[in-house]
Amino acid sequence: MDASVDLTRLLDIVGAFARQTICVVGDFVLDEFVSGEISRVSREAPVLILRHRRSETYPGGAANAVNNLADLGARVLAIGAVGNDEAGRGLIAYFRRKRVNVAGIARVRNWTTPTKTRYLAGWTHTTEQQVLRVDREPAGELPPRVQQAIARKTRQLARRAGAVLVSDYGLGAAPPSLVSKLNAKRVTLDSRYRLLDYREAGVTAATPNEPELESAYRTRIGTDAAQLEQLGERTLGDMGLEALVVTRGKDGMVVFERGSEGARESGVPPRHISIYGSDAPVDVTGAGDTVIAVFTLSLAAGASYLEAAHLANYAGGIVVMKRRTATVTRAELEAALRREATAQR
Repeated sequence: MDASVDLTRLLDIVGAFARQTICVVGDFVLDEFVSGEISRVSREAPVLILRHRRSETYPGGAANAVNNLADLGARVLAIGAVGNDEAGRGLIAYFRRKRVNVAGIARVRNWTTPTKTRYLAGWTHTTEQQVLRVDREPAGELPPRVQQAIARKTRQLARRAGAVLVSDYGLGAAPPSLVSKLNAKRVTLDSRYRLLDYREAGVTAATPNEPELESAYRTRIGTDAAQLEQLGERTLGDMGLEALVVTRGKDGMVVFERGSEGARESGVPPRHISIYGSDAPVDVTGAGDTVIAVFTLSLAAGASYLEAAHLANYAGGIVVMKRRTATVTRAELEAALRREATAQR
């Protein structure tokens, strides 16, 4: 089936982004990048000694989804938790500068803001390569009172939003029990580790990558397109989704839609979308957060599932050509669509 869409229609959808309100609930992470110039090999151990150049921090996880939505012009209601530490204070301050509503972000005493520190090494005139990642994670779960406060705030704000985006990195801010109690117009899900745990949660659409789908069903897809389509349709049925978008890196994405009697019976076969841009990405860090942010915002702006997936695909192609945990702006998305429209004439 033809998976193409009207580019003028996509531009109209992007033009409506600024009028949308999106509620994001999930696990807030700080992404830190430490760059160093290779000085020499240590005499103490066979490791590189790096001369520190700079350290940079960016919102990661659910915070990256929030950041993308803000840069696309949407009004964002952010809900989650950070520690009462430097990383947590930094995230709150960052979003305040961007005029993001942070009233729903709990600051938790004696809790560590999840932080992923990537060490990058390179020579003076060469591209830096990641040589090590160190993760700092909370020692225990969020306190019950904080979980209850997050759930209460999400139920309250979900009614004011055109969509609720759930970003689950396994740290406990957005469990299936919370999602199942939402009275929301639509709920989109990006779950890193427990996709199928949300099968009774009333999720509208999900955007797993292929390895996450493989992990959920303990199988391997590889180059087997039939296996991918079978798993996609099975996921639609198992989770009761209206749509599923499986991202596949350089192989683009596949859109599954469920009709009134199931995907196959409804006459809506899976649609394959080729990647936008280069198949040699610069940095894929956080690209999945960009994809679900644009997909969710597009749905709230009136897009069909296929149109929303196309816009998410354009955004993903743009963001992987940037270094670090990056975002896509509305202007960049519009420029890409106009270039594509000109090329098709």
